[in-house]
Amino acid sequence: MEYNTNRTKLLMPEYGRNIQQMVEYCKSLPSKEERNEVAKTIVEFMGQRNPHLRDEENYKHKLWDHLYILADYDLDVDAPYPFPTKEELAQKPNRMDYPSFDNEYKFYGKSILQLIDKAIELEEGEEKDVLIQVIANNMKKSYNVYNKEHVQDEVIFRHLKELSQDKLDLTGIETLDKSKIYHPNRNKRNNYKKRNHHSQKNRKR
Repeated sequence: MEYNTNRTKLLMPEYGRNIQQMVEYCKSLPSKEERNEVAKTIVEFMGQRNPHLRDEENYKHKLWDHLYILADYDLDVDAPYPFPTKEELAQKPNRMDYPSFDNEYKFYGKSILQLIDKAIELEEGEEKDVLIQVIANNMKKSYNVYNKEHVQDEVIFRHLKELSQDKLDLTGIETLDKSKIYHPNRNKRNNYKKRNHHSQKNRKR
């Protein structure tokens, strides 16, 4: 009986021992032509064993990379993609630089900054105006929720101007209500009017 402790270590356990043995067999073949044919067959088999990889981008490229890893970075075949080196795979992905918020603005979240950038890119017009309204609305809601107090509109205007580096300026507007940006109770008022009007009609009948 052959115990697992006596077997070769699996370089990628998700593919199982059979595929790793196939890779070892491929490496042992004397001619490159034979190795090329067997390598293609192994890659196809790897794809069948792991169908979820088909949902990933460049899945064929990944399968060939995995083949090379299973060969312990030592396989002389004509692959359709350049094989990675150990050093390349060992490198950690570069850390993404996210915009940092001053403590005064941290409660707005990064999504607000992304929306502000989008609004700055848009040309002047209705689409830009609507997006600015959405931004100001969300900023006011975020401020009120985080600070548990009602914020004055001019504070939101000032924050928006600072976060957009003076490119989005609503300071000329007296209130968010007048600019049709912030209407937390509008739907409630409209629904109340509709219900009241409907009840009056029923009474007349």
